[in-house]
Amino acid sequence: MDEVKEISIIVKWCGKEFVINDLIDSDTVAVLRHEIFKKTQVRPERQKLLNLKYKGVNALDDLKLGLLELKSNYKLMMVGSLESDIKDVESRPLDSLVVDDFDDTDEKKEIQIHNAEVYLSKVNKRIKDYEVKQLNPPCPNKKLLVLDIDYTLFDHRSVAETGLELMRPFLHEFLTSAYENYNIVIWSATGMMWIEEKMKLLGVTVNPNYKIWFYLDSRAMISVYIPEKGVVDVKPLGVIWGKYPEYSSKNTIMFDDIRRNFLMNPRSGLRIRPFRQAHFNRDTDRELFKLMKYLKKIADCEDFDQLNHRNWEKF
Repeated sequence: MDEVKEISIIVKWCGKEFVINDLIDSDTVAVLRHEIFKKTQVRPERQKLLNLKYKGVNALDDLKLGLLELKSNYKLMMVGSLESDIKDVESRPLDSLVVDDFDDTDEKKEIQIHNAEVYLSKVNKRIKDYEVKQLNPPCPNKKLLVLDIDYTLFDHRSVAETGLELMRPFLHEFLTSAYENYNIVIWSATGMMWIEEKMKLLGVTVNPNYKIWFYLDSRAMISVYIPEKGVVDVKPLGVIWGKYPEYSSKNTIMFDDIRRNFLMNPRSGLRIRPFRQAHFNRDTDRELFKLMKYLKKIADCEDFDQLNHRNWEKF
């Protein structure tokens, strides 16, 4: 395998400078635009990168950054407007940036991403740089359960007078039961402040019947480029496994309502049905109750790699 070269770019926009240092030479211009969006909130399609040229013409989105031979901390000039500054802000909500989730026909693509060595350097960077703050000590000899928040445990879009109205049914019963056999980690694609607030809102942080090991936020995720799909952020479990070697695909399971979040670890992910429109579905949603039973049934399994979580309801 060729040596991976890290690339650092300084984006100059609106009189400010934004450092983009989470790039490698095999990343594309599309990945660069995605990282710029995360720093500036200027959508990729609205970014005009003035001095990013290849052979005298503007660099195309599928061009690998390594071909540009950029100097360290290359200063890139950008012109672009925020959605709040243009007329169509209401017709194009922020969620429209999210790429459609993958369906069952993309399993081969999941495996290709999982085996892509190029992304392992990003995972290693997270292992080295991301600081995990443990909330509680882990219990020895337990397996690992990694949980998403939005639409998995909590409907964060519906209107309610209290957060408890948006909590997924059986949440505390589910966590209490899971804690008997699993150390529990919360991983959300949002910021740490919002994770902490949501967990307080749901009463998770103070529940005496279970303990959360630690939280991971969007900074622990990595960006990958999928042909025909674009750039997506994913949750590589290797970040946890690198920091805590006692865990691996053999004893880890992740629940998320978006399958692309576990593209790097497709065999370890279980796609949970999203919990939306809490007011209409609160009385009928039993997803966590059923998954509580599934976790119990597989708790004694010595190797989770032998399981197919897509068939969990038939197990």
